Amino acid sequence: MRIFYYSLFILLLCACKETEKDKIARLVNKWEGRGIVFPENQVFTILGGDTIAFDINDCDYRILTYIDSTGCTSCKLQLLKWKELITEFDSLTHNNTAFLFYFHPKDKKEITYILKRDDFEYPVCIDDADNINKLNQFPNEMMFQTFLLNKENNVIAVGNPVNSSRVKEFYLKLVLGKAYTDKAILPQTKVSIDEEIIDLGAFDWQKRQQATFTLHNEGNQLLVINGVTASCGCVSTEYDNKPLQPGESLKFQVYYKAEYAEHFDKTVTVYCNALSSPIKLRIRGNARQLKL
Repeated sequence: MRIFYYSLFILLLCACKETEKDKIARLVNKWEGRGIVFPENQVFTILGGDTIAFDINDCDYRILTYIDSTGCTSCKLQLLKWKELITEFDSLTHNNTAFLFYFHPKDKKEITYILKRDDFEYPVCIDDADNINKLNQFPNEMMFQTFLLNKENNVIAVGNPVNSSRVKEFYLKLVLGKAYTDKAILPQTKVSIDEEIIDLGAFDWQKRQQATFTLHNEGNQLLVINGVTASCGCVSTEYDNKPLQPGESLKFQVYYKAEYAEHFDKTVTVYCNALSSPIKLRIRGNARQLKL
């Protein structure tokens, strides 16, 4: 019960009108401890293609998000933000949190395109018949279409962690328990970077490009990289994953291979125990078509 009172408090902070507060209170009370019903024979795929067996039984917590067919699909999906969130949770919770994505698209081709465009290589259920919503009758507001579940699939918190840092921290507090406090006092170090943005200039779009970022551990603790995400599948990284001693430097390689001619501006996000984490590195340039 106290969990939901705190959840309610977090959500109320985001509301400005009394009527909105009343709505939040009603929705949170409605979903408190409620069990989620999952469709039988649900199918999960990766990048809209391969069907996979998706087993979540080893995880104590699940984050379920549902996207309906109204409005701008790409805006509502926020796949790049979800990629960053998954990486952070996997690192902090030691893969003890599963992510369940249910999409009810108005255009299946569009959602498949977005999954491939954002290189979202995580299992999703493209629920054409909207079965999970029919079974559970989710709220219409996107803010309330994401839930933190326990191992028994009972709702213990409501809210979208990619759109609210307060909700994300609240989810982490629930999942980590005492370890959340320990996380807050983990030894952190200071990192400096020679260049945070590297311009690769103009080049033949068919040739792979490389940018080298140099990270310096200027603190008194080891620097540990927990995870890395890229804003696009055309970007890959390479680095030495062993802890970096104080005073040492790390060469962080970022590779870009264009799929077609384009001006580009791509981001790599590095999660580590630095005070400035997550660290954003950017590459940009002009992958152009050479004239014959």
